[in-house]
Amino acid sequence: MLKLDHLTIIAPSLKVGSDYVRERLGIDMPTGGKHPEMGTHNLLLRLSNEVFLEVIAVDPDAAPPGRPRWFGLDHGATIQSAWDDGFCLRGWVAQTEDLDRVLARHGDLLGQKTHVSRGERSWLFAVRSDGSLPDDGVAPSVISWGEQGSPAPAMRDLGAKLVSFHIEHPEPARVRDLYARLGVRNGPQVQHGPRFRYCAFIETPCGMRELY
Repeated sequence: MLKLDHLTIIAPSLKVGSDYVRERLGIDMPTGGKHPEMGTHNLLLRLSNEVFLEVIAVDPDAAPPGRPRWFGLDHGATIQSAWDDGFCLRGWVAQTEDLDRVLARHGDLLGQKTHVSRGERSWLFAVRSDGSLPDDGVAPSVISWGEQGSPAPAMRDLGAKLVSFHIEHPEPARVRDLYARLGVRNGPQVQHGPRFRYCAFIETPCGMRELY
């Protein structure tokens, strides 16, 4: 089973991503940390006891990781183009308790088991050999937190609550079938739309807001 773990904003830089969230939600996202294995850093915002929002970008101060970065972050021009076109919320991460079993069935799509860390935390993450998003972001990336579990419960509650999360796609039947094959249980609601995009409605101290 795969269940929603977090939503991912893939940004040209952390400042650009932070500014976007502040504009959309009226909230300054707290710092997450650095991922030395990937040469990236992030911001994190709690959305419930089990789900959070992440802004992730290349860390300009990090040493090159010696491998493709996750979330397609080596392709800066593609990320900037998507951002300029209004595609900021470009992916989501699903949690599993048995990553080996998931990858035995879906490794060609999701990638290879990779050890990643942030500060004192470490976990397992499925990363494709070229660092790209699975199915160009339609499929989730997959994480296994291990015994430590999700960091969401320990994050500061800034009054942001995820109300709904959905994916729009010209071929919704294909997406539903994909999620069924992957064993997704509480992923985004699948809706028809003229182009592929994600949308999340979040209750904030400033009222209901939307990320896309």
